[in-house]
Amino acid sequence: MRMFRHFFLSAAGLACGIVCGLGVHPAYAAPMKDAFAEATGKAATAATRAANKAAVRDLNFNDRQDYDDAQRGFIAPLPDNGRILDKNGRETWNFRKYAFLAPAMSRDMPPSRIMPTPAPDTVHPSLWRQSQLVLRDGLYKVTERIYQVRNADLSNMTIIEGDTGLIVVDPLISAENAAAALDLYYTHRPRKPVKTVIYSHSHVDHYGGVPGVTTEEDVKSGAVRVIAPEGFLRAAMSENVLAGTAMGRRAQYMYGELLPPSPTGHVGAGLGLKNSGGSTGLIPPTRTIAQSGERLELDGLTFVFLLAPNTEAPAEMHWYIPELKALTAAENCTHTMHNLYTLRGAKTRDPLSWCRALDETLALWGNEAEVLYGMHHWPVWGNERVRRTLALTSDLYRYINDQTLHAANQGQTMLEIAEKLRLPPELAQSFGLRGYYGSLNHNVKAVYNFYLGWFDGNPAHLHALPPRVAARKYVEYMGGAEAVLRRARKDFAQGEYRWVAQVLDHVIFADPGNTTARELAADALEQLGYQAESGPWRNFYLSGARDLRGLPPARDENAAQTSNSQSQAMTPELYFGYLGVRLNAQRAQGRRLALRVKLSDPEQVWELRLGNSVLRARLNAGDPDAAPAPEATLTAAMPTVMALFEGRLSVAEAAKQGMITGDSQTVAELLGLLDRFTPDFPLVLPGKE
Repeated sequence: MRMFRHFFLSAAGLACGIVCGLGVHPAYAAPMKDAFAEATGKAATAATRAANKAAVRDLNFNDRQDYDDAQRGFIAPLPDNGRILDKNGRETWNFRKYAFLAPAMSRDMPPSRIMPTPAPDTVHPSLWRQSQLVLRDGLYKVTERIYQVRNADLSNMTIIEGDTGLIVVDPLISAENAAAALDLYYTHRPRKPVKTVIYSHSHVDHYGGVPGVTTEEDVKSGAVRVIAPEGFLRAAMSENVLAGTAMGRRAQYMYGELLPPSPTGHVGAGLGLKNSGGSTGLIPPTRTIAQSGERLELDGLTFVFLLAPNTEAPAEMHWYIPELKALTAAENCTHTMHNLYTLRGAKTRDPLSWCRALDETLALWGNEAEVLYGMHHWPVWGNERVRRTLALTSDLYRYINDQTLHAANQGQTMLEIAEKLRLPPELAQSFGLRGYYGSLNHNVKAVYNFYLGWFDGNPAHLHALPPRVAARKYVEYMGGAEAVLRRARKDFAQGEYRWVAQVLDHVIFADPGNTTARELAADALEQLGYQAESGPWRNFYLSGARDLRGLPPARDENAAQTSNSQSQAMTPELYFGYLGVRLNAQRAQGRRLALRVKLSDPEQVWELRLGNSVLRARLNAGDPDAAPAPEATLTAAMPTVMALFEGRLSVAEAAKQGMITGDSQTVAELLGLLDRFTPDFPLVLPGKE
């Protein structure tokens, strides 16, 4: 998850994320709303119907193994028909709106009677199948002493029964949803106290709901311990901070947060149904797994850990419980091809590290494990199937890595390889390796970029014109917008939606007010969305179509507004470093200033110095008085410092309270040079010049 809101930290906003999502950029919204108010959810064209029909022929849709596995061990559904509320009575979760995915299914129906319903013309049949499987919710028994609550959020919450207490693994995104999941468990199992929390990796859908299962007080007292892989805290706080606002905006598209649930809108994310919308927090780990092979005795059970860094997350780990013959590979082995590059934006992941982690897992425990459970989707049972699943998933990422480089070493470019490369039948015909969340196309591009970067070696691409400038030239060379539109309509009629979207992008960037081009481009994106097997691809296409049509985002008035308390876990180093990203270099030209920050918790002294349009932060580990004298000194706890830099505390009030000594104007001047970022900038339209 990705993500997830694994991505929405922005030290300036710290909670904007998906829920802040505006649809179209305000500069372009007004003239479009009336024109396209009804232009949503159009029918599938003949070309789309044919493409989706052809997809059925490529896969064995009579294979019911996943349907049986997804319902195996079912105990009870989520209460209130899958609706979770926050303390103010607002929804953080409600998948009743997704009943259209499986209208013939009863939530307590035994597996033998579950009959998948056929996909509508507007959804790729394979994605429809995946979304029907993901829709199954409630409490499930994995094996003796291991239970999972599924579809209470994007991820699973796993509950392992110790001798005297519970071990909660990956407590979802939102505290409200994690609390509801634990309540469901307690309704059907003995009420033992939570004694341990394990974070499998550093994405927010695996730790953000921790306040729903324990408290900071219990952790600080030692009543509850929190275990995570080495590097967890830094990865959780830093992976998405520096570019957090941009990632948050793109995540709105990736997870379809602008889309209404419907057969022509949001049908899921492939990895799960969607992100919850409650309060998110982070309790730092009290015990770090620092090396592979570490063994911990946790309340009567043995956990043997394997570190898997730089795989699906920068900090991730697998583990095995020999007493239960139960194995997890965290999010590195789920029922989908995952992302080597996530479309929300993040550093490209290392396919060979991913492959090696699965190979080591297979070598260590593949001959023993009888169940493989994941942090998304449903488990796999039986030693032979466990070994096969691990081996096939490892082969998938190795194949993408090796064959992308094979083609690159023959002189093929990134786009050429992504267009041509196909999986061998042994991999392509496995539903669990299909591109429901990642995709072969963009993972190939990820591998190319991981090794070779963005440049393909063609000097014509070395210093290309920026999109809006190039767009005007393209349109001029093609005979003007009307000439392009005439040809684009013909291509649309022939089902050439990729080209229509691509060529009309130039028309729109040359003239964002061209409503005819926007309408036709939206229609093309919509059909591409209907044809997409990947949930994120579908969501990107349909979100782009919605923005082009000037439609407002699909917001539920009863939905809770996300709150985010993760910022309290940010290190001073990370936070002060991010201030340099917020610095407006043009306004800072020629200015110099120095600010000393004395923190009371933690007890540290930091020197912030501006010069050459660069803001640097340095921890003063020696004698602060030996450093060059600052123009002002700010003395406060870190949360108060953050409040000042984010505008929640005024300079005047801070000075009045005695926090600022020296020239308080220095602090005001620095704050005036820092921009604030909001995730409302356009993606399918040019920004304002």
